Amino acid sequence: MTQPRPALRLVATDLDGTLLCSGGTVSDRTAAALAAAEAAGVQVVFVTGRPPRWMQQLSAHIGGHGLAICSNGGAVVDVRRGELLESFPLPVDTALAVVEVLRAKLPGTAFAFEYPEGFAREPEYEVPMWGEQTDHPIGPAEELLGHGGPVQGLFKLLAKHPDLDPDTLLTEARTAAGHLAEITRSAPIPLLEISAPGVTKASTLARWCAGHGIDRSEVVAFGDMPNDLEMLAWAGTAYAVANAHPQVLAAVQRHTVSNEQDGVAAVLERLLQLP
Repeated sequence: MTQPRPALRLVATDLDGTLLCSGGTVSDRTAAALAAAEAAGVQVVFVTGRPPRWMQQLSAHIGGHGLAICSNGGAVVDVRRGELLESFPLPVDTALAVVEVLRAKLPGTAFAFEYPEGFAREPEYEVPMWGEQTDHPIGPAEELLGHGGPVQGLFKLLAKHPDLDPDTLLTEARTAAGHLAEITRSAPIPLLEISAPGVTKASTLARWCAGHGIDRSEVVAFGDMPNDLEMLAWAGTAYAVANAHPQVLAAVQRHTVSNEQDGVAAVLERLLQLP
Protein backbone atom coordinates (compact mmCIF):
# COMPACT_ATOMS: atom_id res chain seq x y z
CA MET A 1 0.00 0.00 0.00
CA THR A 2 1.37 3.41 -0.97
CA GLN A 3 2.16 5.62 2.00
CA PRO A 4 0.57 9.10 1.94
CA ARG A 5 2.90 11.95 1.06
CA PRO A 6 4.05 13.85 4.19
CA ALA A 7 2.49 17.28 4.63
CA LEU A 8 4.57 20.21 3.44
CA ARG A 9 5.34 22.45 6.41
CA LEU A 10 8.53 24.27 5.48
CA VAL A 11 10.27 25.51 2.34
CA ALA A 12 14.03 25.96 2.72
CA THR A 13 15.56 27.77 -0.22
CA ASP A 14 18.93 29.08 -1.17
CA LEU A 15 18.92 32.58 -2.64
CA ASP A 16 21.56 33.49 -5.22
CA GLY A 17 21.36 31.26 -8.27
CA THR A 18 18.30 29.47 -6.89
CA LEU A 19 15.44 31.72 -5.79
CA LEU A 20 16.73 35.05 -7.06
CA CYS A 21 17.01 36.20 -10.63
CA SER A 22 20.21 37.79 -11.92
CA GLY A 23 20.80 41.03 -10.10
CA GLY A 24 19.51 39.54 -6.87
CA THR A 25 15.85 40.31 -7.51
CA VAL A 26 12.67 38.37 -6.69
CA SER A 27 10.36 38.02 -9.68
CA ASP A 28 6.65 38.74 -9.34
CA ARG A 29 5.89 35.08 -9.93
CA THR A 30 8.27 33.94 -7.22
CA ALA A 31 7.02 36.56 -4.77
CA ALA A 32 3.45 35.36 -5.35
CA ALA A 33 4.42 31.71 -4.82
CA LEU A 34 6.22 32.50 -1.56
CA ALA A 35 3.25 34.52 -0.33
CA ALA A 36 0.88 31.68 -1.25
CA ALA A 37 3.00 29.20 0.69
CA GLU A 38 2.90 31.36 3.81
CA ALA A 39 -0.86 31.86 3.38
CA ALA A 40 -1.26 28.08 3.26
CA GLY A 41 0.59 27.72 6.56
CA VAL A 42 3.90 26.65 5.00
CA GLN A 43 6.88 28.47 6.46
CA VAL A 44 9.48 29.85 4.09
CA VAL A 45 13.05 30.01 5.38
CA PHE A 46 15.89 31.48 3.36
CA VAL A 47 19.04 29.41 3.85
CA THR A 48 21.95 31.26 2.32
CA GLY A 49 25.66 31.83 2.28
CA ARG A 50 24.96 35.56 2.46
CA PRO A 51 25.84 37.40 5.66
CA PRO A 52 22.95 38.84 7.68
CA ARG A 53 23.61 42.41 6.48
CA TRP A 54 22.79 41.37 2.90
CA MET A 55 19.24 40.30 3.81
CA GLN A 56 17.30 43.49 4.44
CA GLN A 57 16.19 43.99 0.83
CA LEU A 58 14.49 40.57 0.98
CA SER A 59 12.48 41.16 4.16
CA ALA A 60 9.24 41.64 2.22
CA HIS A 61 9.40 38.06 0.94
CA ILE A 62 10.39 36.13 4.03
CA GLY A 63 7.03 35.69 5.74
CA GLY A 64 5.72 36.74 9.12
CA HIS A 65 8.39 34.91 11.11
CA GLY A 66 11.19 36.76 9.29
CA LEU A 67 13.64 33.89 9.72
CA ALA A 68 16.78 33.44 7.65
CA ILE A 69 19.72 31.10 8.13
CA CYS A 70 22.76 33.01 6.93
CA SER A 71 26.49 32.47 6.42
CA ASN A 72 26.00 28.78 5.55
CA GLY A 73 24.47 28.05 8.93
CA GLY A 74 26.70 30.31 10.98
CA ALA A 75 23.92 32.74 11.90
CA VAL A 76 20.16 32.63 12.42
CA VAL A 77 18.54 36.04 12.04
CA ASP A 78 15.16 37.70 12.25
CA VAL A 79 15.41 39.76 9.08
CA ARG A 80 12.46 42.02 9.87
CA ARG A 81 13.81 43.01 13.26
CA GLY A 82 17.45 42.96 12.24
CA GLU A 83 18.12 40.68 15.21
CA LEU A 84 20.70 37.92 15.53
CA LEU A 85 18.84 35.02 17.14
CA GLU A 86 21.60 32.43 17.28
CA SER A 87 25.12 31.93 15.98
CA PHE A 88 27.63 29.12 15.62
CA PRO A 89 30.97 30.90 15.30
CA LEU A 90 34.26 29.56 14.04
CA PRO A 91 36.68 29.56 17.00
CA VAL A 92 39.61 31.93 16.62
CA ASP A 93 42.25 29.25 17.12
CA THR A 94 40.59 27.08 14.47
CA ALA A 95 40.35 29.98 12.03
CA LEU A 96 44.02 30.82 12.49
CA ALA A 97 44.97 27.16 12.02
CA VAL A 98 43.03 27.07 8.73
CA VAL A 99 44.69 30.30 7.60
CA GLU A 100 48.13 28.86 8.34
CA VAL A 101 47.47 25.62 6.49
CA LEU A 102 45.94 27.23 3.41
CA ARG A 103 48.68 29.85 3.17
CA ALA A 104 51.25 27.06 3.12
CA LYS A 105 49.40 24.71 0.76
CA LEU A 106 47.83 27.30 -1.56
CA PRO A 107 50.20 30.29 -1.86
CA GLY A 108 48.51 33.53 -2.82
CA THR A 109 45.35 32.82 -0.81
CA ALA A 110 43.99 35.90 0.99
CA PHE A 111 41.38 35.95 3.73
CA ALA A 112 38.32 37.90 4.80
CA PHE A 113 35.99 37.64 7.77
CA GLU A 114 32.21 37.83 8.27
CA TYR A 115 31.16 38.60 11.85
CA PRO A 116 28.24 40.28 13.68
CA GLU A 117 29.64 43.79 13.34
CA GLY A 118 30.37 43.48 9.64
CA PHE A 119 33.26 42.57 7.39
CA ALA A 120 37.07 42.67 7.61
CA ARG A 121 39.80 41.56 5.24
CA GLU A 122 43.45 41.20 4.56
CA PRO A 123 44.96 43.83 2.22
CA GLU A 124 45.41 41.25 -0.56
CA TYR A 125 41.73 40.26 -0.49
CA GLU A 126 40.15 42.34 -3.24
CA VAL A 127 36.47 43.18 -2.83
CA PRO A 128 35.16 45.56 -5.55
CA MET A 129 32.91 42.98 -7.21
CA TRP A 130 31.11 42.36 -3.92
CA GLY A 131 30.25 46.00 -3.33
CA GLU A 132 31.55 46.00 0.22
CA GLN A 133 31.76 49.27 2.12
CA THR A 134 35.17 50.89 2.16
CA ASP A 135 35.35 51.60 5.88
CA HIS A 136 35.90 48.06 7.10
CA PRO A 137 38.95 46.86 9.09
CA ILE A 138 41.93 45.81 6.98
CA GLY A 139 44.99 43.96 8.22
CA PRO A 140 46.65 40.57 8.60
CA ALA A 141 44.46 37.75 9.82
CA GLU A 142 46.48 37.45 13.02
CA GLU A 143 45.77 41.08 13.95
CA LEU A 144 42.10 41.07 12.96
CA LEU A 145 41.38 37.84 14.85
CA GLY A 146 43.80 38.34 17.72
CA HIS A 147 43.11 39.50 21.25
CA GLY A 148 41.47 42.92 21.09
CA GLY A 149 41.02 42.69 17.33
CA PRO A 150 37.76 43.77 15.68
CA VAL A 151 36.62 40.32 14.52
CA GLN A 152 34.60 38.70 17.29
CA GLY A 153 32.12 35.85 16.81
CA LEU A 154 33.30 34.83 13.33
CA PHE A 155 30.35 33.63 11.24
CA LYS A 156 32.44 32.65 8.24
CA LEU A 157 36.02 32.74 7.04
CA LEU A 158 36.48 33.56 3.36
CA ALA A 159 39.55 32.46 1.39
CA LYS A 160 40.15 33.79 -2.11
CA HIS A 161 42.80 32.57 -4.53
CA PRO A 162 43.91 34.68 -7.51
CA ASP A 163 43.80 32.08 -10.25
CA LEU A 164 42.99 28.48 -9.32
CA ASP A 165 39.94 26.79 -10.80
CA PRO A 166 37.16 27.09 -8.16
CA ASP A 167 36.52 23.34 -7.92
CA THR A 168 40.23 22.58 -7.79
CA LEU A 169 40.62 25.12 -5.01
CA LEU A 170 37.83 23.48 -3.03
CA THR A 171 39.27 19.99 -3.46
CA GLU A 172 42.77 21.03 -2.48
CA ALA A 173 41.57 23.08 0.49
CA ARG A 174 39.47 20.22 1.82
CA THR A 175 42.41 17.86 1.49
CA ALA A 176 44.66 20.25 3.40
CA ALA A 177 42.30 21.66 6.03
CA GLY A 178 39.01 19.75 5.87
CA HIS A 179 39.82 18.11 9.21
CA LEU A 180 39.79 21.54 10.85
CA ALA A 181 36.57 23.11 9.57
CA GLU A 182 33.71 22.91 7.07
CA ILE A 183 34.94 24.13 3.68
CA THR A 184 32.63 24.78 0.73
CA ARG A 185 31.96 27.20 -2.11
CA SER A 186 29.08 28.97 -3.85
CA ALA A 187 30.64 31.70 -6.00
CA PRO A 188 31.73 31.41 -9.66
CA ILE A 189 35.21 32.60 -8.69
CA PRO A 190 37.91 30.80 -6.62
CA LEU A 191 36.43 31.74 -3.26
CA LEU A 192 36.04 29.37 -0.32
CA GLU A 193 33.55 29.69 2.53
CA ILE A 194 34.73 28.18 5.81
CA SER A 195 32.61 27.49 8.90
CA ALA A 196 33.04 25.89 12.29
CA PRO A 197 33.30 22.08 12.33
CA GLY A 198 29.86 20.55 11.86
CA VAL A 199 28.21 23.86 10.91
CA THR A 200 26.43 23.73 7.55
CA LYS A 201 23.15 24.90 6.12
CA ALA A 202 21.78 21.47 6.99
CA SER A 203 22.92 21.42 10.61
CA THR A 204 21.36 24.76 11.48
CA LEU A 205 18.17 24.08 9.52
CA ALA A 206 17.80 20.69 11.24
CA ARG A 207 18.33 22.31 14.64
CA TRP A 208 15.71 24.96 13.95
CA CYS A 209 13.19 22.44 12.61
CA ALA A 210 13.67 20.16 15.62
CA GLY A 211 12.97 23.07 17.92
CA HIS A 212 9.70 23.76 16.12
CA GLY A 213 8.44 20.20 15.78
CA ILE A 214 9.05 19.97 12.04
CA ASP A 215 10.27 16.65 10.68
CA ARG A 216 12.69 16.53 7.77
CA SER A 217 10.04 14.67 5.77
CA GLU A 218 7.94 17.85 5.93
CA VAL A 219 10.68 20.02 4.39
CA VAL A 220 11.24 20.79 0.71
CA ALA A 221 14.60 22.37 -0.12
CA PHE A 222 16.05 24.10 -3.18
CA GLY A 223 19.67 24.80 -4.11
CA ASP A 224 22.28 25.15 -6.80
CA MET A 225 25.84 25.02 -5.43
CA PRO A 226 28.13 22.80 -3.33
CA ASN A 227 27.25 24.71 -0.15
CA ASP A 228 23.67 23.45 -0.60
CA LEU A 229 24.50 19.75 -0.83
CA GLU A 230 24.14 18.90 2.87
CA MET A 231 20.79 20.70 3.09
CA LEU A 232 19.49 19.00 -0.05
CA ALA A 233 20.53 15.61 1.30
CA TRP A 234 18.86 16.28 4.65
CA ALA A 235 15.49 17.56 3.44
CA GLY A 236 12.71 15.08 2.81
CA THR A 237 12.22 16.52 -0.68
CA ALA A 238 14.97 18.33 -2.57
CA TYR A 239 15.21 20.09 -5.92
CA ALA A 240 18.17 21.37 -7.90
CA VAL A 241 17.55 24.22 -10.30
CA ALA A 242 18.56 23.57 -13.92
CA ASN A 243 21.50 26.00 -13.71
CA ALA A 244 22.97 24.20 -10.68
CA HIS A 245 26.57 23.06 -10.38
CA PRO A 246 27.08 19.64 -12.06
CA GLN A 247 27.83 18.06 -8.69
CA VAL A 248 24.46 19.24 -7.36
CA LEU A 249 22.58 18.08 -10.45
CA ALA A 250 24.17 14.66 -10.08
CA ALA A 251 23.43 14.40 -6.37
CA VAL A 252 19.78 15.49 -6.41
CA GLN A 253 17.12 13.36 -8.07
CA ARG A 254 14.52 16.08 -8.62
CA HIS A 255 15.28 19.01 -10.93
CA THR A 256 13.32 22.14 -11.77
CA VAL A 257 13.83 24.88 -14.32
CA SER A 258 16.47 27.56 -13.78
CA ASN A 259 16.35 30.47 -11.38
CA GLU A 260 15.77 32.81 -14.32
CA GLN A 261 12.70 30.73 -15.20
CA ASP A 262 11.37 30.83 -11.61
CA GLY A 263 12.27 27.23 -10.80
CA VAL A 264 11.32 27.46 -7.13
CA ALA A 265 7.97 29.04 -7.96
CA ALA A 266 7.23 26.34 -10.54
CA VAL A 267 7.57 23.63 -7.90
CA LEU A 268 5.64 25.51 -5.23
CA GLU A 269 2.78 26.19 -7.62
CA ARG A 270 2.51 22.47 -8.26
CA LEU A 271 2.86 21.40 -4.61
CA LEU A 272 0.33 23.99 -3.45
CA GLN A 273 -1.94 23.33 -6.44
CA LEU A 274 -2.01 27.00 -7.34
CA PRO A 275 -3.93 28.12 -10.43
